[in-house]
Amino acid sequence: MSAVTERTSLWGGRFAGGPAEALARLSVSVQFDWRLAPYDIAASRAHARVLATAGLLDPQELGRMLAALDDLEAACASGEFRPTVDDEDVHTALERGLLERLGALGGKLRAGRSRNDQVATDLRMYLRDHARGVAGRLVELADALVEQAERHVDTPAPGMTHVQHAQPVSFGHWLLAHVQPLLRDLDRLRDWDARAAISPLGSGALAGSSLPLDPAAVAHELGFTAPAPNSMDAVADRDFVAEFLFVTALVGVHLSRLGEEVVLWTSTEFGWVELDDAFATGSSIMPQKKNADIAELARGKSGRLVGGLVAVLTMLKGLPLTYDRDMQEDKEPAFDAVDTLQLLLPALAGMISTMTVRVDRLVAAAPVGFSLATEVADWLVRRGVPFRDAHEVTGRLVALCAARECELEDVSDDDLKTVSEHLDPSVREVLSVRSALAARTTPGSTGPGPVAEQLATVQNRLDSWREWAIETVVPR
Repeated sequence: MSAVTERTSLWGGRFAGGPAEALARLSVSVQFDWRLAPYDIAASRAHARVLATAGLLDPQELGRMLAALDDLEAACASGEFRPTVDDEDVHTALERGLLERLGALGGKLRAGRSRNDQVATDLRMYLRDHARGVAGRLVELADALVEQAERHVDTPAPGMTHVQHAQPVSFGHWLLAHVQPLLRDLDRLRDWDARAAISPLGSGALAGSSLPLDPAAVAHELGFTAPAPNSMDAVADRDFVAEFLFVTALVGVHLSRLGEEVVLWTSTEFGWVELDDAFATGSSIMPQKKNADIAELARGKSGRLVGGLVAVLTMLKGLPLTYDRDMQEDKEPAFDAVDTLQLLLPALAGMISTMTVRVDRLVAAAPVGFSLATEVADWLVRRGVPFRDAHEVTGRLVALCAARECELEDVSDDDLKTVSEHLDPSVREVLSVRSALAARTTPGSTGPGPVAEQLATVQNRLDSWREWAIETVVPR
């Protein structure tokens, strides 16, 4: 290795001295952008090959350059090479490592590129790579929900609106209602990936390069679909960060809704679900407590994910073209979103897959609160009563039951006649939860047939997502 005795810097030739300590401390980003190192090295390999094609590196120099990059990558992976307090960012640190291995030859790699197009490329590669990791974790959570739903296709539950009993539903249908937004999140990730698959490398600082480079070749090698069509936009664009953070924030919102429901389901008042001991916590003072902390953390961390989106959108608002140092603030929210979901999703999947559903409690709760009232109204409609009138008649029947503190099926035949001439004892045929569920036969509804169809469709879609989640888009 060639010794480098002076501090490595990617700028400073026109300055009489180094930066003030306060500026240096404010500018440093290597403490968080170091995770981009593998992507920066991959981009450096591609750039080195393009420089060689352009005649700016001879074959021997290219061979030495690629060997040094391989060695540097291994040293980074093992921890042998690490950034120092003097390294401003990941690019500075890696150039120092290359200069240590190649001496002056290492400096040739900087030709035709800038930190502006480097960091935009590295971050796209990182997020495209990790979006697939997030997708894999979303599939695991969806799988856990699907497995529980399969067990409870025929388990009745009191469906809610306004957190009030509304109509009976299948608990399997309810669980699958949490899978659908996860599938939309997965769709959004793939849609995002198509837009993020544009390579900024070759744009330089903002104007492209006068050197005979080949941005298309670089884009192809790095797993992108095409080079950026406008060099100014390429280095200024952080739409891909903001859009990624929107997707992760919406994932957080969906996880928060699931978490809130688990908190309710496991409460003493509901008692519908029992969490496995491995996925619950206790109290430091109350020995009887069993807390749904994972579900609560899902609610809490959604705020963190939404906050990252707001921070980046606010940072980007009003920035002039092209690159501005404000953009240093794009990476920490993006990294934090990835880390948060990689931590949270496996815990939620474990909690869901191991929870015990109290079928007896759900069955008992399903008809409570006059949840079969709509069945009465629909029964009247089938007998030719306009729904407006059927709604009024059923409302009067419910009012009678509420006054007497009885359920719909407890009303006498005489009381039925008193409420309306349209009501007779045959209405009792619809006053069961099982019949209410069986009557729901339209696509997407809560009857056993439609729920089974939904299960099959969801499982097929998840299988396709498993394949996408393990795709390799960034060269190793």
